[in-house]
Amino acid sequence: METVKIGIIGCGNISSSYLATANAFPILEAAACCDIESSRAESRAEEFGVGRACSMADLLADPEIQIVVNLTTPQAHMEVSLAAIEAGKHVYTEKPLAVTREEGARILEAAERKGVRVGCAPGTFLAAGLQTCRKMIDEGVIGQPVACSAFMMSHGHESWHPDPAYYYQVGAGPMFDMGPYYLTALTTLLGPIAQVAGTAGILIPERTITSKPKYGEKITVRTPDHVTGTMRFASGAIGTIITTFATWPSQLPRIEIYGTEATLAVPDPNTLAGPVRLCKAGTREWEDIELTHPHSQRKDMWGLGVVDMAYAVGSGRPHRATGKQAFHVLDLMQSFLDSSAQKSYLDIQSTMERPAPVPTGLDTYELDK
Repeated sequence: METVKIGIIGCGNISSSYLATANAFPILEAAACCDIESSRAESRAEEFGVGRACSMADLLADPEIQIVVNLTTPQAHMEVSLAAIEAGKHVYTEKPLAVTREEGARILEAAERKGVRVGCAPGTFLAAGLQTCRKMIDEGVIGQPVACSAFMMSHGHESWHPDPAYYYQVGAGPMFDMGPYYLTALTTLLGPIAQVAGTAGILIPERTITSKPKYGEKITVRTPDHVTGTMRFASGAIGTIITTFATWPSQLPRIEIYGTEATLAVPDPNTLAGPVRLCKAGTREWEDIELTHPHSQRKDMWGLGVVDMAYAVGSGRPHRATGKQAFHVLDLMQSFLDSSAQKSYLDIQSTMERPAPVPTGLDTYELDK
């Protein structure tokens, strides 16, 4: 299959992971990169051997670039994605798809009019850990899934991130920052969600930064830093989720899927590998499950969603990390907050199809046979 050229817009911390993926997978070639600070783009281009650092206008005008990877801040996702779509490029954006349903809908509508694809992180569900879980569920190992739980317990970013203030503003917080990993995993494993209820609040209204270079600065928290929710899946399964930046360490599991025949312990969806563990009905013994797929090296596989889109562009098949699923996740995240504000259950208007499973028997640096 021919190499697919990509352009990176936004050369912050996460860009190094995507560029490492581009260098590792033969199907990708990083042809250009740009950033609002040109020195950052130049630094990334030199570090990873990118074709060139340039302006956003030059990147979008390049006819050889087929996929634009949008790694800007979420508040800029819609503007940059719409510009790329208007230029006739397929777009793969960092999570979340956008910061509101309205923005997300505009992106999908523009792509449909233009006849291009929209993909969105996280692509971690394409990796070894979650694909092993997907295979077990599809093969009936746990019986009929009836319930699930998901817990993202953290005290937030101010102790380690160099610029943590963003994570406490509208469009971020624990649900919009980390919720995409958990909700993408759950909807990949169990399908779309039909109804939610949420309770959310700002529990620590002011934060003090203890990381450098902004040590001692104060952050006013402007979005809920603790969000709990219940979910009713279209399949009938019932789920519970907590995302928080307001707790100290916890012993809660990341994700568990409860079936009629077994409980499946799902690995951290913010990683690529295991452990995957199973406890069968009538026993108290947990067994470690061997991973069924080879994609588990975080350092050069973080951009699996872009890799998959490149294969799909070349072959014409549907890509797996779809804009439709990302919009469903965005709708869910907003709905948890809306439900809390309205003190009511909310029916979810969006839906999605479970992405096709990744086949087994692949080499480490391929996603299609």
